[in-house]
Amino acid sequence: MKTIAELIAEANEKCRNVGINPEDLPSPTTISADVDCLAKSGQNEEIISVTRFFSKKIIESLKNIPILVSVSDCNGVILDMVGDDQVEKQANYLGVQPGIQFTESQMGANVINLSLAHHWGPVEIIGESHYQLPLQSTACYGVAFKNTLTDEILGSFTIMTDIAFQDPMITTLLSAIVDSIERELVLRKQNRQLNVFHQVMMDNSRYGVLTTNRDGVVLEFNIQAEELLGEQACCVIGNHVRNLPNIGKYIVAVLSEKKRFDEVYITLGEEGDPKQRFCLFDAFPIYDKSNQIMGVFSQIRDITDVYKVQQRFNFLANHDVQTGLPNRKSLTTNLAAMIEEMNSNKVRHQLAVIHLDLDRFKIVNDTLGHKDGDLVLKRLAKRLVGNFGEDDFIARVGGDEFILFLPVNCPDEIQQIGNRLLGIFNEPSVIKGYDFHITASIGISVYPDNGRTAEELRIKADTAMFQAKKQGKNQYVLYSDALDPKSHAKILLEASLRKAIDSGEMVLYYQPKIDIKKNSMIGVEALVRWNHPELGMLSPSEFVPLAEETGLITQIDEWVLRTACQQNKKWQSMGIPPFSVAINLSSYQFASNTLPDLVQSVLTDTGLKPEFVELEITETMTMDVEHAIPTLKELKKLGVKISIDDFGTGYSSMSYLTKFPIDRLKVDRSFIWNIEKSVSDTNIVITIIRMAQNLGLKVIAEGVENEKQLQFLREHGCDEVQGFIFSEPLAVDKIESYFVKGKEAISGI
Repeated sequence: MKTIAELIAEANEKCRNVGINPEDLPSPTTISADVDCLAKSGQNEEIISVTRFFSKKIIESLKNIPILVSVSDCNGVILDMVGDDQVEKQANYLGVQPGIQFTESQMGANVINLSLAHHWGPVEIIGESHYQLPLQSTACYGVAFKNTLTDEILGSFTIMTDIAFQDPMITTLLSAIVDSIERELVLRKQNRQLNVFHQVMMDNSRYGVLTTNRDGVVLEFNIQAEELLGEQACCVIGNHVRNLPNIGKYIVAVLSEKKRFDEVYITLGEEGDPKQRFCLFDAFPIYDKSNQIMGVFSQIRDITDVYKVQQRFNFLANHDVQTGLPNRKSLTTNLAAMIEEMNSNKVRHQLAVIHLDLDRFKIVNDTLGHKDGDLVLKRLAKRLVGNFGEDDFIARVGGDEFILFLPVNCPDEIQQIGNRLLGIFNEPSVIKGYDFHITASIGISVYPDNGRTAEELRIKADTAMFQAKKQGKNQYVLYSDALDPKSHAKILLEASLRKAIDSGEMVLYYQPKIDIKKNSMIGVEALVRWNHPELGMLSPSEFVPLAEETGLITQIDEWVLRTACQQNKKWQSMGIPPFSVAINLSSYQFASNTLPDLVQSVLTDTGLKPEFVELEITETMTMDVEHAIPTLKELKKLGVKISIDDFGTGYSSMSYLTKFPIDRLKVDRSFIWNIEKSVSDTNIVITIIRMAQNLGLKVIAEGVENEKQLQFLREHGCDEVQGFIFSEPLAVDKIESYFVKGKEAISGI
């Protein structure tokens, strides 16, 4: 980088080369005769405003030195001059004044051009360093100033004095002053931007905004606040916020107690007024640098549209669309609440749970169509509501099913309710000129005689309703244990099943899968058992049907999948040679669109690699081909293996079977058991093995119990087997013993 002296020497050399006479001072170019207009154009007005303030500061600092401070723009045009009268006269004599432009080609080396061109530091030209002889009696200093946000040069700040007063400290002072000028210019620009941004935000915000000072006097109140609160800004600004209804008390609390309010629900306007608004209100304190409250910022968000949609959504989520009555979801919540209230002894009356099912309602739909059928249901709902009181709960839970909860005080009242319900159906429904006489079958259970849980009471009312159907319809039946002797045990078993997973009562056993050629274990199948605290170890056949009926099967399915994967990963961590674990999927689980996501989640959570997981589906699950094929493809993308269990018992089409991305066919145990005595079953097994081989699939036979069955499967090329000939399903510790203590831990291997 060249020094200032070198730059001055180069500039002076240029003057000599172009023939500028050093004894004459050339006249600089005049840009504008109207100096006031020049000063007020563009950003010049702000530059002059800022630099004049600092010009006066530097003149005060150098009050014993006669100086002239000048400011130019980025093109070298002088915008302003302030300083000693004598020095200014001398400068004017030399042609220096606001409105003229300094150029190196005309003026030779000068501090204005040099400082603009070489803005990396201060420039000084003193005495004989000037090319023109008339200027050699002066000392000139200059520094460029810029917009520090964009690095754009804005102009130069220069000082001119007599050579007798030259001082190297002037350049230091000049640099410090320019730093201050640059900071002030940036600060003003940022403040302008902030003010514009703030005003845009205030005027265009969707929220009503209000601010106060520390005394609670309103400072800002935007248009949205006016519309929401119904107040004019001119009447609010300058007044205390306590006078504002709905929100004033919150802002006062912020100021006096330093509270903060987030999403306070407020209603503006009278109920029933179409202009009524539903809003959320926020208010929080604003602190200064000393951590003292200097005011409050608050905003009001209009959520009326969202509120109304949510109200409608909540209504639809809990009510039947056709009748407007509560639906099944609402029924469950309300019945549970009523039972809880009664169990807490807050009320002492009984509760009748009534299941009402219309008789032969299908005839109405078939005759009139569903539109008029819905009209019949609406009229019936209106009759039911009209015949019972506010404390009674009535819900529609199905196409032609209704459930009622009615508080009762004595057994006689229950019979009266039954008769009253039947009486509702005495009057025919007239639709399109036809009289439709509709009847109902009604089942009634009573709290606490028939149960103390919502589920018990509903099941027993349902049982009584079916009894009414059996007895000829158009009647009511009170539940008694004689109607369903097994129902009580079933209810208790269901209640226990709901707690079994959380209580750790579910356990997994693992049945080895054997490579028929190597006679060694190559994997296991996970089989769920229920270790009931009172009934002992229950097999799947004893609780899975109930789990499917109650919807609990999905929880059990996920538990089995997760537990089996966790256990397999644990075995690998123990140093046991890795093998796959087969997991049975229920039809409910396979039908779920979220199954691939669940499997991926379990693999991620357990850290088990997908190649060590085999998912078993039954042949009947593949009948819905449009669901089966994409689901199986998604599972295969994860890297897991897939086998079809119970093969040969379902209805798979061969054309579809070739499209299923599967790895194994599992021959159903029923065929294996009959190999020795049924020619047809023998032929089926042979056919399945050959077909699988042609499709490139492995074949595994389950239920192998004796040597003859095993020998038959070997002879016909079966790959793998499962069965008691090798091992029954084993607990975890038995599987581990096989690898730790040797093969004798599993019989038959």
